[in-house]
Amino acid sequence: MRPAATGVAALAALCLLPTAAVAAPAAAPASPVTTPTDAHRPPATPGEARASARLSAIRDDPAALRAFFRALPKGGELHNHLSGAVSTEYLIELAAEDGLCVDTTTMTAVVPPCGPGTRPAADARTDPAFRDAIVRAWSMQDFPPDGNGHDHFFDTFGKFGEVTWRHRGKLLAEFADTMAAQNQFYLETMVSPASEEAKKLATDVGWDADLARLHGKLVADGKLDKVVDAAVKEADDGDTEFRTESRCGTAQARPGCRIAVRWISQVSRGSTNERVFTQMALGLRLAERDPRFVAVNLVQPEDWDTSLVNYRLQMRMLQYLRGVYPKAHLTLHAGELWPGLVKPEDLSFHIAEAVNVAGTERVGHGVDLRHEDTWQRTAATMAARETAVEVPFTSNAQILGVKGADHPFETYRAFGVPVVLATDDPGVSRIDITHEYAYASRTYGLGYRDLKDLARASLEYAFLPGKSLWQGNPTRDGYRLTGPCRGERPGTAAPRPACRRLLDTSAKATAEWRQEAAFTAFERRLHGPRTTG
Repeated sequence: MRPAATGVAALAALCLLPTAAVAAPAAAPASPVTTPTDAHRPPATPGEARASARLSAIRDDPAALRAFFRALPKGGELHNHLSGAVSTEYLIELAAEDGLCVDTTTMTAVVPPCGPGTRPAADARTDPAFRDAIVRAWSMQDFPPDGNGHDHFFDTFGKFGEVTWRHRGKLLAEFADTMAAQNQFYLETMVSPASEEAKKLATDVGWDADLARLHGKLVADGKLDKVVDAAVKEADDGDTEFRTESRCGTAQARPGCRIAVRWISQVSRGSTNERVFTQMALGLRLAERDPRFVAVNLVQPEDWDTSLVNYRLQMRMLQYLRGVYPKAHLTLHAGELWPGLVKPEDLSFHIAEAVNVAGTERVGHGVDLRHEDTWQRTAATMAARETAVEVPFTSNAQILGVKGADHPFETYRAFGVPVVLATDDPGVSRIDITHEYAYASRTYGLGYRDLKDLARASLEYAFLPGKSLWQGNPTRDGYRLTGPCRGERPGTAAPRPACRRLLDTSAKATAEWRQEAAFTAFERRLHGPRTTG
């Protein structure tokens, strides 16, 4: 991992950085790697026992459950698209402030002047019917359960795109406040850095099947570095807008200023080969140069014709480029597919290729796991490498119609694959991370300690620099403090010198320690039977 600012000071600095259902196959056979049960975890603390009892006592009380899950410390958000993160109502307000118009046929935001067939977005402030129509077009609000959620979901981005590209900092400020209100601490969110500059460079250079030669053309005469410069300037501008909007560094600072933020560079997988390769190289080069950027991911529907045709080639592109930029990280949307959406042969290999060819460190969605040819081997490999899967339950249900027992959530856990809950596009989905934790607990019968481990995983498998607070493989062996902090009470304000040295030199350990302190505070506030659970 690239050397970077670490520890408490680094974490504080990061806060200011810009920033058709078909039955699933049979369940997995027993695996040599399994998620820890209470027998493998350290003994429950009195606070954990109290929280477990409280959760059991309120299972049939929706209001109490919502309050419980909202207050629960929920770590980080690792699978999030900034353009789809904030509420549609906030996007409408931004559109109004910018004087944008809305095409009344397609409900797409367009630049002024507002001619025939359009209305000022500001009209939505006083016309509830117009406002409701925009909300339904720009989100999954009131979408019929039997409708084509896949197409409607992805179409929303084109409809509000004229709004979101203008205000990266304001979007971040709004979403960071939402995270803080739900007791989260860290965000990795996806954006498309220097998109127009990268597109022009790709067009100028053209395609070359020799990837090394193509990369050489991109970097020749500093061409790619000029695009990196544009991306850095774009991030600087977003940082300024964020700090201004959130009033960071002042006595009136908004809660979102406390969220540590890093960026993941999006690559539009449906584009031409030369543009895909250029965006990949830009994102990886950017991650090695600017610590605000940590990784690359592929976006756009995985089931598009171009995405399917070029999938293996794109994995080979990443395999080559990761050899050039070994310090950058990689997380990939892979397996966001389901029978009936694509041909059977297209369900057979995507996650395996992402893991074994591209070498991704995390998998986003991974829904079609049990439809892949070598899925048991892939799951075992992910467990052995601690390749986490990012699970946004609501978007999986809305886009693919996959939920409950059809979802491979329990299969990943049975194999010991690290699982991280995420929101994907909470503004589009009309949900938040609290909803995802509540859904997981209700649907899969998860207890408090299971939920606590999911929250811990969201920081353990984040692309934060520095050593972990936990020893070994915590997904397999349970979350046990590493040597320097062994014997400490997690989250205490005054750890011993050896533990303090770890926290001072590791942003990851510092974030994890902060979350442990939040768990302690959460558990102390609970009331209920003091029984183990």
